[in-house]
Amino acid sequence: MEKAVEVLFTDRLLGRFLELYQLEADTKKLGDFENYVFEVKKKSEPYILRITHSSHRTGEEIAAELDWIGFLRNENISVPQVFQSINHKTLEELPAEDGSFFYGCLFSKAVGEPVKIHSHIFNEHLFHTWGRTLGQMHAATKKYTVPEDIKARPRWDEDDLLNIEHYFPAEDGLLVQHTVELLGQLQILPVNKDTFGLVHTDVHSGNFFFDGETVNVFDFDDCSYHWFTSDIAIPLYYSVMHKIPADQQAQRDRFAAKFITAFAAGYEKANSLPAGWKEHMPLFLKLRDILLYAVFHKKIAPSDRNERITALLSEIGERIRRKQPIVNL
Repeated sequence: MEKAVEVLFTDRLLGRFLELYQLEADTKKLGDFENYVFEVKKKSEPYILRITHSSHRTGEEIAAELDWIGFLRNENISVPQVFQSINHKTLEELPAEDGSFFYGCLFSKAVGEPVKIHSHIFNEHLFHTWGRTLGQMHAATKKYTVPEDIKARPRWDEDDLLNIEHYFPAEDGLLVQHTVELLGQLQILPVNKDTFGLVHTDVHSGNFFFDGETVNVFDFDDCSYHWFTSDIAIPLYYSVMHKIPADQQAQRDRFAAKFITAFAAGYEKANSLPAGWKEHMPLFLKLRDILLYAVFHKKIAPSDRNERITALLSEIGERIRRKQPIVNL
């Protein structure tokens, strides 16, 4: 979390959100990168409390996210339930000392267990189930219509992180140039109901729990209107990045082929694969590199970067410089 936001998020604010959702005082922080995420309890049952600063999301954006989650849940997709506060609101807003705001939402805790990338269950059965779940989400979202009282979620190209001149270091002029070229290639891709819609954008293995049969997806904070192929590319991107070191490219490519074969087979159980998906995949793998490069520069000051983050930035920057995706399919 940016330091300017950290100083605003006080124990008093957290306590007030706990009161609004009638939660117990004992909390466990699960994350604080873009949102503050806590495991909390009500009557000894676990829930997830997410608190978002207005510099990251507007109230309208969060309301649209919650509406879509509710729609997917009604379509029998395994996503969280959203709960109301004592004020019968799914979204609560509290002011910070500087006049900005924090927004709170309460979700059910997903069923199942976290998936470790080197676990024995990180296998083709999981990849197939993962793909089927994403296919179900895409099939459902084709039917989604934004209610009149809700402002639609942003398009992919409205992402603040694409203000690359603001986030990329001054010496990265070539990377900026290559990013502009890639964005131009993406802008001419076909946009229709079978290729483009409201999607999660971040269904990597850290954003679901698995119970052996069902992938239970959470963290819809980044949902936007995007190509379905991008949503397929993200699980592949992170699985490769976390499982196999960057200096083992041949092994990365072999794993990618196995992963995407099982994933695509599962996806097709629920939805037709988008036209041209395999040809377009490298574009979206490159886009994820660009967004990660931007978010690390935005969120983590050079003095706060550990060895792992520094090495990752170097690896990603080199791929952008060479116009290479993380894997060759």
